[in-house]
Amino acid sequence: MRRIALCLILPLVLPALPGRAQTAPETARSAPMALPSPRTVPQARDIAWTGGTMRLDVDASDTTQRIIRVKQTIPIGAGGPLTLLFPQWLPGNHAPRGQIEKLAGLTFEADGTAIDWERDPLDVYAFHLSVPPRTGAITATFQFLAPTAGNQGRIVLTDRLMNLQWQSVSLYPAGFYTRRLPIQANVTLPDGWTAAGALKGTQRGNVVSYEETDYDTLIDSPLFAGQHARRVELGQAVALNIFADNPDELQASPAQLDLHRKLVDEAVALFGARHFDRYEFLFAISDSLGGIGLEHHRSSENGVGRGYFTKWTEALGNRDLLAHEFVHSWNGKFRRPELLWTPDFATPMQDNLLWLYEGQTQFWGYVLSARAGLLSKAETLDALAAIAARLDNVKGRQWRPLEDTTHDPIISARRPKAWPSWQRSEEYYNEGLLIWLEADGIIRSQTNGTSGLDDFASTFFGMKDGDWGVLTYGRQDIVTALESIVSHDWDGFLRERVDRTSKEAPKGGFALGGYRLVYGPTPNSSIRTAETKSKYVDQSYGPGLIVGADGNVTAVIWDSPAFKAGMAVGNRIIAINGEEFSTDLLRSAIGATAEKRTPLSFIVKQDRQYRTITLDYSGGLRYPRLEKTGEGKTSLDRLLESRTGTAPVS
Repeated sequence: MRRIALCLILPLVLPALPGRAQTAPETARSAPMALPSPRTVPQARDIAWTGGTMRLDVDASDTTQRIIRVKQTIPIGAGGPLTLLFPQWLPGNHAPRGQIEKLAGLTFEADGTAIDWERDPLDVYAFHLSVPPRTGAITATFQFLAPTAGNQGRIVLTDRLMNLQWQSVSLYPAGFYTRRLPIQANVTLPDGWTAAGALKGTQRGNVVSYEETDYDTLIDSPLFAGQHARRVELGQAVALNIFADNPDELQASPAQLDLHRKLVDEAVALFGARHFDRYEFLFAISDSLGGIGLEHHRSSENGVGRGYFTKWTEALGNRDLLAHEFVHSWNGKFRRPELLWTPDFATPMQDNLLWLYEGQTQFWGYVLSARAGLLSKAETLDALAAIAARLDNVKGRQWRPLEDTTHDPIISARRPKAWPSWQRSEEYYNEGLLIWLEADGIIRSQTNGTSGLDDFASTFFGMKDGDWGVLTYGRQDIVTALESIVSHDWDGFLRERVDRTSKEAPKGGFALGGYRLVYGPTPNSSIRTAETKSKYVDQSYGPGLIVGADGNVTAVIWDSPAFKAGMAVGNRIIAINGEEFSTDLLRSAIGATAEKRTPLSFIVKQDRQYRTITLDYSGGLRYPRLEKTGEGKTSLDRLLESRTGTAPVS
């Protein structure tokens, strides 16, 4: 019936079709033209601000709703057009991370009269005002709405602690180098709190008034404050300011503090100059304040979870943090890549040479921690093994060179990635470390151990003692400094490792240093500590996955057995070889693949679907470690030795 009906219908339809295709007249499509987009925000110029000293009053006493109230007085000297900027491109972040979305309640007035403002549509960090004639100063008021929950951003204010970053609570006039803008800041603290920072200030009651400075220095001088605080002098004009959720976390032993004093001595011995008049470690030990590691010229923001002093052996993963941020006073703040330095906080950073800025800082962070005794030699070698093994798993190096990863802070802003081993991330940190380890090995090999990367550090960073300005550099400056130590094709060395793709991580430093990367069934101290703290099983070096204690898969290595079996981040392992999931069972099952050639079969849940997958894997548990290839002390052993005497024992 259906076939017959179709036959009957077709003759009725066909005659209505034209004998040949005809093209309907084309209707003209609307085609707009682009409007001009003139730049309306003045570019920064190295000229003096003639309006006078700005005054900044910040009330950070509201620890309940975490609303930070700001009043800023800006002398301008005359009326007319004025553009004010909220800081956008932030040093140390290497990216536009200014939290403009948390600015609220913005108003301007002069002599009691409100002044209208308009946000620039092409630069939403800029506010345009038309100031009445003969106006001497304007007053801006607004609030910075600090996060009240973790999904709003990093927690910077709690009922016991605060991390105040001036870029979040201030504006500045456009058109000037920020070093030419004078400002005087005041902050109101919660009752009974103590504050610390690089700026010199006087506290009366709960108000701290800071000496006049320039806006660039203000932004580079954040403060920590809290109810429970302790200040420890470390020598060399350096102090450790400890803040904590409770007073028990402040109780560092004399031996632990001696290790931090030793760190300072080792750093000054390495570089040979100090680029600060005084230096303040701002150090929070808290499970409520957001963690941080951020460099400044005369201070650093450091935040770790509870237990740094009280659970010393469990805090292994944090013990290179202070060393890393301290090194940045020389590498990153005093010496800075020429395209990364900017005259204000609106000019985009170009993020070049971060494999020196961050990579060599990562290198010296571990080396100085070992020299000071914050990390033992064995712990340091374990950390280096874990770093190299993880980077060997980064298959993205086959298409994306290291140099391109220096743009990752701008590209991804540390957002989670589905396939980081293929996409790559900020690998200029640890891969830079390995490159500089190899450079040290080359120098030591060609000079029979009489020179090393220490000589580069003192040459490149150790000039102009007491200068805490900024001295920029380019790649050729790096090559020239290396050539002054030992003749080598340093330009080719860097091009091969930085600019080109590769199949594996640069591990030449291990071979030159008398070690090699090997694998075994037992986790080293670095990986064991991380697994215990974060409650996961890291078998990224074996079948290629990391699994949490709840069975959730948090990482799958590209092109690994787990990848080829179809696993992805977000899967949850329900059962292993027919038994209910547990981390102990996972380790046992992976280990059995080598001993008994037992298959590795998972029941996996993804969204609301369940499936069974089998991994083609027989390598057992695989954890990296460094194995010595010769007898006696090697160049890597000597690299990690103290330069200022025997390290104290914690």
